[in-house]
Formats: sequence, C-alpha cells, structure tokens
Amino acid sequence: MNRTQLAEAISSACVLRGTFTLRSGRTSNYYIDKYLFSTKADILKALGELFATEIAAVEKATGKSVARLAGAELGGIPLVTTACMSTGKPCIFVRNAKKEYGTAKQMEGRLDKGDTVVFVEDVATTGGQALEAVKVLQDLGANVLCVIATIDRQEGATENMAKAGVPFRALFTKTDLGIKE
Repeated sequence: MNRTQLAEAISSACVLRGTFTLRSGRTSNYYIDKYLFSTKADILKALGELFATEIAAVEKATGKSVARLAGAELGGIPLVTTACMSTGKPCIFVRNAKKEYGTAKQMEGRLDKGDTVVFVEDVATTGGQALEAVKVLQDLGANVLCVIATIDRQEGATENMAKAGVPFRALFTKTDLGIKE
C-alpha cells in the first residue's frame, strides 16, 4: 500500500461526521476514531513501515540512534507496537496514571536513564496528551528526540510541541485525509 492509498484507507476507516467533543473540550464537526484504523492489520502493517522511515529520518537529523520507542495507553499501544516490529527497536508503554497495584508504575517496559526515545502518537490535536507522556518519560531520565503522530489535526500540536522544545512530525495531516471543515 503506498502513502496515498494508506491515507485513503485510514480516512475511509475512521473519519466520522457529526458533532463531537474533543479531549481539549473543543467541539468539532468531524472525529478521527483511531480505533477504527488501529485495529486493521493492513493499515497497521503499512503504518509500521512509515513509522520506520520517519524514525530513520529522526536518527539522521539528530545524529543519534533511537534506543526505544514509546506510546501511551490505549490508542498508542498498537501503533508503537507496529513501529517496534518494523524497526526492531524495543518499545515501552506509558500509562495515563500510575497503577495502584502490583509494581505501581506509570511506564511499562525497560527504560534506562539517558535512553533516546521517539514517542509515537495516534491523533494529535493540541498535543496535550503527548506532552504529558513526554514529561513522564523525561522525569524517568529519557531523552525524547521527537514525537511522531499518525495524524495531525492541525489545531495547535505543532506549535505547542515547539513551545515545549519537543520536535514534532506527523505521518498524515487532516488535509492528507481529505478532511475539510
């Protein structure tokens, strides 16, 4: 599946029309239901290949090798997993909050202080959730090189990431998916 075909497949699978309240609290006339594309094997496989290409570009741009990939529960887990499988790089999962039982961790997997990490995001609107997860990783000693979103809704994520000093890339934008408000 080429990039154009993948954009069409994602759009067809997950762009819903109506009135929706976003995580930011804003109302939108469309919704990108990440679970409708991130549960399809053919789309995930193609996304894994695109993530691998972007991760290689991050390594080239920074001159640093990526040690780990990270994704947030729940929507980021299948995406970081396919990126992990396509790159051969290990991944870690960031919880929204520390669990209250067992090991009581907010991150699952192995992270060593100083590890270089690329954070894989599903859909970025303002970038708030990704920035929260990046903060968790940084507090644990990670050097987060970049956030790569699957889809950028083009509603402030790029600007908010820049303000926070976190490089940001997206595989697709809402425009790539044919979304016009």
